[in-house]
Amino acid sequence: MPQSNGENTPSQSRVRQIREGIQSRSLKAKKKVENITAEDMKLFFHRNAFVIFTVAAVIIGIILGFSLRPYKMSYREVRYFSFPGELLMRMLQMLVLPLLVSSLITGMAALDSRASGKMGLRAVVYYTTTTIIAVFIGIMVVLIIHPGKGSKDEFTKQEKIEQVSPADAFLDLIRNMFPPNIVQACTQQFKTQYGKRLVHVKLTVNDTLLTLNGSQELTREELIPIPGTVNGVNALGLVVFSMCFGLIIGNMNEKGQPLRDFFDCLNEAIMRLVAIIMWYAPIGILFLIAGKIVEMDDITAMGSQLGMYTVTVVIGLMIHAILVLPTLYFVITRKNPFVFIGGILQALITALGTSSSSATLPITFKCLEENNQVDKRVTRFVLPVGATINMDGTALYEALAAIFIAQVNNMDMNFGQILTISITATAASIGAAGIPQAGLVTMVIVLTSVGLPTDDISLIIAVDWFLDRLRTVTNVLGDSIGAGIVEHLSRNELKQKDPEVGHSVVEEVDKKPYQLISQENEYDKEKPLDTETKM
Repeated sequence: MPQSNGENTPSQSRVRQIREGIQSRSLKAKKKVENITAEDMKLFFHRNAFVIFTVAAVIIGIILGFSLRPYKMSYREVRYFSFPGELLMRMLQMLVLPLLVSSLITGMAALDSRASGKMGLRAVVYYTTTTIIAVFIGIMVVLIIHPGKGSKDEFTKQEKIEQVSPADAFLDLIRNMFPPNIVQACTQQFKTQYGKRLVHVKLTVNDTLLTLNGSQELTREELIPIPGTVNGVNALGLVVFSMCFGLIIGNMNEKGQPLRDFFDCLNEAIMRLVAIIMWYAPIGILFLIAGKIVEMDDITAMGSQLGMYTVTVVIGLMIHAILVLPTLYFVITRKNPFVFIGGILQALITALGTSSSSATLPITFKCLEENNQVDKRVTRFVLPVGATINMDGTALYEALAAIFIAQVNNMDMNFGQILTISITATAASIGAAGIPQAGLVTMVIVLTSVGLPTDDISLIIAVDWFLDRLRTVTNVLGDSIGAGIVEHLSRNELKQKDPEVGHSVVEEVDKKPYQLISQENEYDKEKPLDTETKM
């Protein structure tokens, strides 16, 4: 009996310590709440004004959208109604190109080739790991829930989808990495198009020409690839060029200083513009969301398969965004991931409204650098690359959608086909430009790889506008957490670089006007400006 008491003593003391710790924390929290003054509340709302306005805009936009649905607005009226949202998209897209180029060039120039090589390797390992995990989650969720069971007859819409050769799509990806004209890359991307040509064939049997219908020649049509272009920024080509250009400038030392200063100044000017546009963002997001809700098809007409498909995608994205990415951040950095996510809430809500990771890039920069104090040398390198090639949400969605289409067609997928889908979904997500609904285009590649009918993409178009927003939020979250992880892993290289004059972007903050819209010293030097927001 005494032995038993002796064994229980350490466990009892531990329980007592835990209880006392909880009590002391609850007392502290109670005192904090009791000591909150009107000034504290005012300061809180001032710091978080943008987040509060943006969340309110999303809620008001949803309510307004559903309130206007009974009025059956025409397409023209919906376009007029969504005009403030269209303006926000145009403003953000206007800043993407100069921000992408200037941030990558200054980021690469601020690091030597060894440091940038290590940082780049860590970023690529992170991108590859999270994308593979996302694809695995998508496949597991769709196989467990099995949303495609039932009849294909409940899908009424059938549209013709443009055919894409996987080989040509892969070659286009490589071609776009090396644009022949850097100015053209700002407005257009290379895309293989298909044309028909007549081929004349002569049939010979035992050295004798055959004659059919009075002719010795057969004529048939052949589909051939021809060079073509599509409108849109060639982000991949600009990323490759800017990284190489930045590395060269960094290695030029004093000779490259004027160019470094120019691009650094350009970057700061763009961030000042972002600070102004951020205050218009809630209005734009409100009308973007309300306009989409007014425009969407009748939800009640959605079939059970499509409804289950939507639920399956949402569950997959939530597992990746709420469980996998925060766990990965905590395991590597040993920091609270939800505090980090709170700092980028503005960017996540903007991603939800704009449905474009590239358009959200300026806001993501501002959130990470000001709210989460991520080193500018890391954000300038990791974020533009991540917004171009790191598409966790898109990869998950494409793998899941491909298996769903197979289920709808009553096709049993073997292990080899599922493995093919996972590999092509990972590769296709890299080629998906950061533009709205680009995932639908790359979906053709995934379906073609396992012989699934590409026209069946039209089955899921009805809900794609909604799911596209959710996977964009997942993409932006993945990029942001990647920046936090890469900064933590690269802290030794960044510290070694700090004393070197002219190379450290962090050192330059003290002497440059960008500090005016930064929040790092808002308590030390001056009261916060109207353009400042902080979590």
